[in-house]
Amino acid sequence: MATILVVDDEMGIRELLSEILSDEGHVVDLAENAQYARDYRLQQTPDLVLLDIWMPDTDGVTLLKEWAAQGKLTMPVIMMSGHATIDTAVEATKIGALNFLEKPIALQKLLKAVEQGLAHGTAVPPAAAATKPPASAGASGVPVAAALPMASSISASGDPAASGTAHAQAGQTASISFDIPLRDARDAFERAYFEYHLARENGSMTRVAEKTGLERTHLYRKLKQLGVDLGKNKNEV
Repeated sequence: MATILVVDDEMGIRELLSEILSDEGHVVDLAENAQYARDYRLQQTPDLVLLDIWMPDTDGVTLLKEWAAQGKLTMPVIMMSGHATIDTAVEATKIGALNFLEKPIALQKLLKAVEQGLAHGTAVPPAAAATKPPASAGASGVPVAAALPMASSISASGDPAASGTAHAQAGQTASISFDIPLRDARDAFERAYFEYHLARENGSMTRVAEKTGLERTHLYRKLKQLGVDLGKNKNEV
């Protein structure tokens, strides 16, 4: 999971990118113009920035120059535009942009560019690697097992059937290995999470969507992505 900052003056573009990247498991923060992005960067450093070129007041290339001049261009930046020329894209690359995406952005191109950008930004220097906490610890150094809620504590309804399902899911959650990559561990936990709700709601996709806060179409896509078997859950109400 990575933190991605999307900087774009078009609300529709911000919402679309946020939806797609959130479905991929990332934390997405939004900025509607360069000033919001400046303020955000003063507070924290995202893992990746998707930066629109044509924006009112201050354009993306100018903001990129500011960050470079101030030593704040320490994260991968992918430029976006539906009107930029090749010269503009080349200029942004020379300043320090990692990639350029032309709008409308194709889904696969977006996901590939984000994956490459995050891979480029996660190279760990030898000195830093020596001080990294063990794989079984979170960013705070606390073992991940202590931070993960057991499925048996998720349900406070007192329903015996739900409680039984929760205990079964607790076993699944507890069996997740912490020696695997973070993405695989997260997928395993999400799989157990959705299987818990599917079992509790007797396979009702409508009720599972309500419980998990996802639209049905997004829920179907997420379950397919995680490889959750829907064959045994026939109730589609």
